[in-house]
Amino acid sequence: MKKVGRERWYAFLIVLPSIILIAVFVYGFIAWTVAVATSKWDGVEPNYTWAGLENFRKLFTAEGGTSAIRFSIDLWNTLLFTVLFLLICIAVGLLLAILLDQKVKGEGIFRTIYLFPMALSFVVTGVVWQWIFAPGTATRLRGVNALLSMIGLDALRWKWYTSTATVGPFHVALIPVIIAAAWQMIGYTMAMYLAGLRAIPDELREAARVDGASEFRIYRHVILPMLRPITLSALIFLGHISLKIFDLVYTMTGKGPGFATDVPGIFMFETTFQGNHYAQGAAISVVILLMVALVIVPYLVYSFRREVEL
Repeated sequence: MKKVGRERWYAFLIVLPSIILIAVFVYGFIAWTVAVATSKWDGVEPNYTWAGLENFRKLFTAEGGTSAIRFSIDLWNTLLFTVLFLLICIAVGLLLAILLDQKVKGEGIFRTIYLFPMALSFVVTGVVWQWIFAPGTATRLRGVNALLSMIGLDALRWKWYTSTATVGPFHVALIPVIIAAAWQMIGYTMAMYLAGLRAIPDELREAARVDGASEFRIYRHVILPMLRPITLSALIFLGHISLKIFDLVYTMTGKGPGFATDVPGIFMFETTFQGNHYAQGAAISVVILLMVALVIVPYLVYSFRREVEL
């Protein structure tokens, strides 16, 4: 008994530094951010006078003026970005995984090509795709527009991320940013789905074929249902990335014309570190944290319950 108790203390002492660091630099800073968000700190000089939910109210009501308008645009942009980003990554990633699962020649080369974008940072991806989607001018086309002109498809040229066109509340200028983000993360979903496909016993597929099922029905009724946990994990991982996206958008387009490509992360950065409105910037940060928590916390609860049941 004494030996078991001693081993538990040793284990506790080993993880204690990590517990302290997480408590201070994660949860401590979260608490400090919430404190700033409920204060009247507006300027370089700290001011922790209690302001309640005033800073949050200014983000969601007409009382906030331009800030409220910009934040509402940011939320719509985030919604469009998240939905299309997830759809593209999941659909294309699954398709590539299915193709690679057919034991094609040179599979290792294809896997490397698909996973290579993940080796890049979002900053590098933003700069590269900024060059690709740069619209250029009427006399000097650039990027995709130059390619379309060369092959005689001038009718398909448009302003890309400099466009101010909208579809309802959504800005179409965000589409090039979504393409760039999906290009980097498709390899991740492909790798997850490929691992899941390789873990499915071949006996299940053979049994379905013996019963007369076509390949389409096998994937629809046998393979895809077994990949649901992987799909959920991918959605959670990609969803939290899309909700707090900053570096890719900032380097590729910034906030864009008329906030066409603006996101809460850029709004928070400019408000806090360029405008010195620390209380409002902290309020934006708390809202971003809550959006991510709405995605992460239910998944953690679900995972914990599954572990307990097992």
